[in-house]
Amino acid sequence: MNNSMQWSRNCPIPISSDALRISLAHGEGARLSRRLISEIILPRFATATSRGFADAATVTTIGCRLAICTDSHTVSPMFFPGGDLGSLSVYGTVNDLAVAGAYPRWLTMSLIIEEGLPIVILERILDSAAHAAGECKVTIVAGDTKVVPRGAADGLFINTSGVGELMDPVPPGPESIQVGDKVLVSGPIGRHGIAVMSTRESFAFEPSPLSDSGSVIHAVASLRNSVGEHLRTIRDATRGGVSAVLHEWAMECGHTFALTESCIPVTDEVRGACELLGLDPLYVANEGTIVIAVDPLFAEIALNAVRQVPGCGQAAIIGEVQPKRITPVTIRRNFGSPQPVDEPSGAPLPRIC
Repeated sequence: MNNSMQWSRNCPIPISSDALRISLAHGEGARLSRRLISEIILPRFATATSRGFADAATVTTIGCRLAICTDSHTVSPMFFPGGDLGSLSVYGTVNDLAVAGAYPRWLTMSLIIEEGLPIVILERILDSAAHAAGECKVTIVAGDTKVVPRGAADGLFINTSGVGELMDPVPPGPESIQVGDKVLVSGPIGRHGIAVMSTRESFAFEPSPLSDSGSVIHAVASLRNSVGEHLRTIRDATRGGVSAVLHEWAMECGHTFALTESCIPVTDEVRGACELLGLDPLYVANEGTIVIAVDPLFAEIALNAVRQVPGCGQAAIIGEVQPKRITPVTIRRNFGSPQPVDEPSGAPLPRIC
């Protein structure tokens, strides 16, 4: 495979053999470094009040409690149906803040770029990240760029850190979950993992599965506004899927989560792919779908509120919290008694976010 074919795979833009590419000199802090930052990176993120990226950002004090998170993104391939590495790097960090009860305000972004990466691909990824940041109304205020030798990174890795303003009432967390509480999901599960897998392995599924990569800010705000303090906890079900979230919650609250398979929303594309590949959607990653635990008296209110959010029309109540049993998570299939849902022992697909 020649160099052009290597970078063109799964990329939505053509890469010519003479396209400008990242060199090690772009990471040496000299002229090419300055040009990379000033001509390619900064124009996409700098605001009128922030014309450059210093080593540390200075932001206006807002006199409130803050939430801080950090995340690294290494998805392969960088482009997949429904998203790409750029938008994913923003959504992933914004979503971590949102489910913690915070409204995202600022992000930092660090790029680790492999020598040889065509600059048009970098520009496409950065444009996507900038668009996602604008959609989420979050400002990218600081960053860093490193270039590593060919073969030391798979094209491009992005690290983002986020700062958000905690909004009352802040969900108390999994330890507050009580017997009888209901478990909801904001939409069909397993879409991101299957979209990335089908692209990476060149599976010819028709129609092609689409990732759910996107912001959960509005879904979380709708929950906060509708049920407030009756919301126990929220989590975005990324690596390990819904199963991983519920096992973590079970460990922290000391109860068992009982699911009903017929209530769990799964798209036809994901269901078909999982049946063909021998996967369970409960274990497949999401990037814009949240799991919610809520007081049972307010479960329907929460469900209706989430369904009003664009993209969340298939939100559903998928189970409830029961007294502790031998198995932390169970599922009632279409026939028979409840069966254990094992804790994920490893990701069915690495490098999905």
